[in-house]
Amino acid sequence: MSIYDHFRPEEAVFVDRVIEWRNNAEQYYKMKLTDFLDPREQQIINALMPDKAVRFYGGADGTERRRALILPPYYEPNVADFQIEALRIQYAAKFFSIEHRQMLGALMSLGLKREKYGDIFIGKDEVYLFVAKEIADYIIMNLQSVGKAKIGVSFAEGQRIILPAEEWTEKSGTVSSLRVDALLAEMFNISRQKTQLLIKGGLVKVNWKVIEQPSYECFSGDVLSARGHGRAKILSIDGKSKRDKWKIMYGLLK
Repeated sequence: MSIYDHFRPEEAVFVDRVIEWRNNAEQYYKMKLTDFLDPREQQIINALMPDKAVRFYGGADGTERRRALILPPYYEPNVADFQIEALRIQYAAKFFSIEHRQMLGALMSLGLKREKYGDIFIGKDEVYLFVAKEIADYIIMNLQSVGKAKIGVSFAEGQRIILPAEEWTEKSGTVSSLRVDALLAEMFNISRQKTQLLIKGGLVKVNWKVIEQPSYECFSGDVLSARGHGRAKILSIDGKSKRDKWKIMYGLLK
């Protein structure tokens, strides 16, 4: 069995990259700091790396998107090695509100790749953002508004940022197939026709990647999200019922 049989075909390029990083660390003692990775990419790295050969950090405890530090055997890292800066964004919260998608759009309008910044935490009257150190000054100098709100950006030095813990509600159900459209219909209690429209509109992600085919097959552990409906995770696939439907356990993010 090939190592690629453990991953989806579209993940092969990333798998090759991780194997190269691993070999460089083992054979040439080269340390590798990645950009920010989504949780699925982190899972792949963990699956391919020996114990203690990789560390993850996203700027604070509980972050979802994190940088990986791939290490030679002798090196013990510290937080500074991850080269992450926390930025504080202030605005007139009495008159404006900022949503996550607006913050993403503002950053993308600066020509920044998604991989260069991590989690975005929207507070009551301020926003915190974790970014790669090399782009922090650029954001401070150039990010002046989000949506209609004028903003001020500064380093969040000396502030301890505590992210809210995720809470999942566990549910069970049955689906006719493990296609993404069928799963979304069950998880979010919407029609299959509506899920197909969401998928074709580029509004659905599986493992943080946009999926545009309703027939895309999912597996246990996959995380699904649909804009406007939330996020769900397949906890287990428990065989078929007497009516030949798949029995699943899944979690819904509160």
